[in-house]
Amino acid sequence: MKTSTRRLPATPLALAAALLTAFLVMFAPLSASAHDSLVASSPEADGTVETLPTELTLTFSADLIAGGNATEVVVTDPSGASVTSGAAAVSGATVTQPLTGEGPAGGYHVIWRVVSSDGHATSEEFDFTVTTSTVSTATEEPTAAPTAEPTATATATPEPTTTVGPDAGVTSAPEESTGSSASAWIWGISIAGIAIAVGVAIWLSIRRRRGTDTGAAAPDSDTPAGR
Repeated sequence: MKTSTRRLPATPLALAAALLTAFLVMFAPLSASAHDSLVASSPEADGTVETLPTELTLTFSADLIAGGNATEVVVTDPSGASVTSGAAAVSGATVTQPLTGEGPAGGYHVIWRVVSSDGHATSEEFDFTVTTSTVSTATEEPTAAPTAEPTATATATPEPTTTVGPDAGVTSAPEESTGSSASAWIWGISIAGIAIAVGVAIWLSIRRRRGTDTGAAAPDSDTPAGR
C-alpha cells in the first residue's frame, strides 16, 4: 500500500504575500502625507498676556517648506488693525512673526498659513488676549492763532473721536487644501479592489484543487480477488 503526502498549493500563499506587500506599499506614503500640525505657540492659543509682545512664534510637528509666499501670518488687534511688522521667518519647524509691540488691551486674532513637509498648504486661526494697553499717545501743545483784537480769546474745539468697531478689517482665512482627502478615498478604493480580486483568486484555486483531489481518490480499476 502506497501513501502519498499532500502538499499545500503555493498559489494562495503567494497571493497573500503579494496582498501584504501591496498594503504596505500603498499605506506607507499615505500615512506619511499627513499635514504638519501646530503643536505650540507664543502667545498660546486662547491664552492671556499682559502686553502685546514684539514677536509671535508658531511651532509645528515637522520642518516646513519655506520660500516665496509659502508662509503667511496675520495678527490683528481688537479694532481689526494689523499689528504685524515685516514678513514671517521660517526656521525648520518654527515660524517667527515680528509684531509692533504696541497695541490696546483686548482680544487679538491670529491667522496663519504654511506649506507642510508633504507639499500641501494648511492654515488655521486662533485668538489670544492682552490685558494692558501699550498704545503711545502723543499730545500736541495748542498754538495761539494771531488776532487783530488783543482781547479776543482763541477757544480750542476738541475734534470728535471715531471709534472703530471690533469687526472692522476682518481678514478671511485662506482656504485649506482638500487634495489629501481625495487621495485617501482613491487609495481606499484601490486597496478594496485588490483585496476582492485576491480573495476570488484564492477561492478559485482552493475549489480547483478540491476537484483534483476528488478525482484522484477514485480507484482506476477493480482489484482482482486473491486465489
